[in-house]
Order: sequence, then C-alpha cells, then structure tokens
Amino acid sequence: MLNYALMSERSFISKRVSNFGETVFAKYTRLSQQHQAINLGQGFPDFPPPDFVLQALRNATETYQQYAPLAGMPPLTETLAQLYSKRLGKTLEPIPNIQISVGATEALFATMQALLDPGDEVILFEPFYDAYPADITMAGGIPKYVPLMPVNGTWQLDIDTLRKACSSKTKIILLNTPSNPCGKVFSEPELDAIIKIAEDYNAVIVSDEVYEHIAFLPHISVASRPGGFERTLTISSVGKTFSVTGWKIGWLVGPEHLIHAVRMAHQWIPFAVATPLQLATAECLKVAEHNNYYAELQRMYFNKLSILLTGLQETPFRAMTPEGSYFVIADTSSLGYADDTALCDDLPKRIGVGAIPPSAFYSPEHKHLAKHLVRFTFCKTDEALQEASRRLKTL
Repeated sequence: MLNYALMSERSFISKRVSNFGETVFAKYTRLSQQHQAINLGQGFPDFPPPDFVLQALRNATETYQQYAPLAGMPPLTETLAQLYSKRLGKTLEPIPNIQISVGATEALFATMQALLDPGDEVILFEPFYDAYPADITMAGGIPKYVPLMPVNGTWQLDIDTLRKACSSKTKIILLNTPSNPCGKVFSEPELDAIIKIAEDYNAVIVSDEVYEHIAFLPHISVASRPGGFERTLTISSVGKTFSVTGWKIGWLVGPEHLIHAVRMAHQWIPFAVATPLQLATAECLKVAEHNNYYAELQRMYFNKLSILLTGLQETPFRAMTPEGSYFVIADTSSLGYADDTALCDDLPKRIGVGAIPPSAFYSPEHKHLAKHLVRFTFCKTDEALQEASRRLKTL
C-alpha cells in the first residue's frame, strides 16, 4: 500500500524544471479568451491555410500511415535537400544533411540535448524566443545574454558586446533571424562577424529561421555565408510559412557531424514524426516553389503590417517597424503603466485586446529594458486587425 503521507512530503519535480512557470503565451491567450478579446498576443493565424496546403493534407491521408524513418520521410528529406542546396550554395544529401523534427520546438530541444554538457554556455540575443533558456537549462547548459538595442527604430547588435560574452565555455551561439519577438533581420556584416566569433571560440551556430519567408528585407541564412555551413545547424518549419502551426513539422539542415549528433538525441525523444504531415509538407514545398507563393505570402503580411502600423499611429503606442516575422514591438511609456506585465494584464478586460509583455523574452537582469514595451502580432484577419486598432484608439 502506498504511503501517501510520505509521498506528500517529498518533492517529485526535478530541479531542472522547478523554477519554470506557465508560458507567457498560455497566460495571455487564456486572458484573451476569458474577456473575449482580439488576441494579438500569441502568434498563430486566425485564418485558414491556402487551398493547395489543405489539398496536400487530403492527399496525404491516402498514402503511407505507419512509422516514418528516423531521418524523416524520403519525399520530405529529398525535397529539403534540393531546396537548401540551392539556398545555401552547397550540394546536400537527404540523410547526412537533413533531420525532420516535431516542429522547430523539438529541433531546438534535441539540439541542446545533443550538443551541451553541464556547464557549457550558450549565447542568446535578447529579446529571445522564450523556449530558448528552458531548452538550454534542461540540457545542463548556461544561457549568456547579449541584448539587442533599439537605435532609431531598428534593433542593433553590438559585436564587441557579443565577443565579451563569449569564453572558453561557449558551445553555441543561438541566432533567430527574422527574430521573434523584435522582427530583426540580421545583415551580412552581422552574420559574418558572428561566424568569425564562432570560429575563434570553436562554437556551433544554431540558426532558428522559421520566419525565413516572412521577411521585408532580404533574408540571409548564416549557413550560406563563407565559413558558415561547416559549423551551423539551420532550423525551420512548415507552420509559419503555410499557416499550419498545428502540423508541427520542422527540420534541421547542416553538416553531417552535427546532424548525426542531433539524430542521436532525436531518436530518444519522438523517434518518428507524423508520417502524413511530412508527406503533406513535402507537397507544399514543391508547389510553393512553382506558384509564386512566397512572394504572395510576403505581400499578404506586408499588407497586414501596414494595417496595424497605420492603426497604431492614432494611439499612444509608438511602434517600431519590423524587418521580418509577424510581430510588432511598440513603446508604451506614455500610458503610465508600472510595467509591460501590468499593461498586458489590463488590456484584455479594459478594451478587449490581448498582447504579450516582452519582459518574458529577457533575462532577469535585463527585464528593465522591456518595462515600457509591448508585442503585438499581425497574423490575423484584416478585419480583426482593423477592429483591434479601433479598440486601441480608445486608450
């Protein structure tokens, strides 16, 4: 018989996760639902994917439905090898250079499990996507933070600050371009400087590029730059590009030794990734290469960005124009709230609009940099963005 009294006195939660709280996305999506607010917080589209995407999904239901191979379904790994060979200027092979994952989320988790030993350090640029520190911590690594600073409406990386943050313990430099949440697209000189620093410290570059096709400046993969591919894992996924965030199909592209390392971790996490969704993703990628889809996607999101920016001009929010992704950071200092959390707690019930406090994307020592900022997403219908703008004007 179990001794429940003894069990109640024991902490069963591991030290790795004991300090984790609820994700910021879960909290503010719940607040939006509670107050029937327009959710400009969590970045998922509220409109259906294109018809050819839904047709690809229907086609996949009539094909193979069993476990996929460890590396991924051949139609998808072969398609990705072809696409990235052209994008990166390298001849890539489906098995050595490609690994399919359960979205970019699992790709990041498996990468940290594969590459980090306890005490290894990972450089993060702030503001960061909030899963990064958790992934690093659960692998025994130590995050080291380098803030990006807004200068004249754009986010700047200080290369000297990056170099000073590195040490003999630096194992990974984690890059996100276009960036969530600030929308920064890293330039060629910045990418080349990051590669040089990674070479100097013998570090791996992990480049999260899930918004690669939602960029308003030219998106450049760090792996395409001189010296980049040999030490870079490039991560992307189907969700943002085709408005199917629920599919959770991602991938890693890189040199054989790094892909092998991630594969060794991945085999003990999910092993196999959803077979029909991989096949549907392969079809989507093939169609998109020939129907001008990516240009249409950029035009659609540029229009949605314009709706939101135009709406914010008549509010107390001073928006910074993103270079990519589908997020806008705005200054809120004129509103008089104590901080970004107080503002985002109040907005759903006060005017019926949900948003995200960017302090969730900063380390404790740098949260003050986000005190008077807010993040809105514009991956919503035009009607929702227009109505949200109308409500925001009431402040």
